Amino acid sequence: MYISDSKEDKVLLSKADDIVSLSLTRKKPCYLGFLNERETYIVKDYLSWSDTNITFYGGYDNALRTVVCSSIGEISQEDFPIKPVYFTFRTCDVLTHRDFLGALINLGIERSCIGDIIVNNGSAVVFVKSDIYDYIISQVSKIGRVGVKTVPVKPKNLEIKQEFENLQFLVSSMRLDVIVAAITNLSRQKVSEMILSGKVYCNYLQTQNVSNKVADNDIISIRGFGKYIIEGQIGLTKKGRIKLSIKHFS
Repeated sequence: MYISDSKEDKVLLSKADDIVSLSLTRKKPCYLGFLNERETYIVKDYLSWSDTNITFYGGYDNALRTVVCSSIGEISQEDFPIKPVYFTFRTCDVLTHRDFLGALINLGIERSCIGDIIVNNGSAVVFVKSDIYDYIISQVSKIGRVGVKTVPVKPKNLEIKQEFENLQFLVSSMRLDVIVAAITNLSRQKVSEMILSGKVYCNYLQTQNVSNKVADNDIISIRGFGKYIIEGQIGLTKKGRIKLSIKHFS
């Protein structure tokens, strides 16, 4: 079970305890979130003890920001208090994730009420808590200086997916410094300095142990390089080096 001395983490886990307690008392689902990737990982680990059904969902499969639900029985994705807000704008205009997030924050909306924001050429979708959907629809007609329209259905040119590339590396061991060196193509010495200075995270938790063992499905985040999922070992060379499959999220 995850243990932390961080004040923010303690508050988060207290809220996680609350939704479990309330779902048992009220006999109905209770929700917390949106949570970022690190918070999701922490809460998922912490609530592994729970007697209730714990479910995470962010509005679409493999969402990065999620809402956690504690319920006595099964719950469907449609039951989550999440709605997508679809926007369209001129394809000659350029808008980014930061533009949409900034506009919503400026409306006084808390970050925890906003899920993933996916922007394509001329369209975007923002996943939000259901209770602020109408407010956003009524208030947002511009993102920055760009005029936008909200539409009731998903635009045809909008793709909701995570972009990633499959990579393969040869490594001598499953030590953290060895794997980070392979990913970054840096020397072990430079990689050790990165790890010791707090620039490497394993499963969203900062680690300064260069010899930390990495396992299948671990998530390695390297500042300046991105996020990588260790898919697993796919074989050995004749000299005993490990063939490792890694997924890089762009």
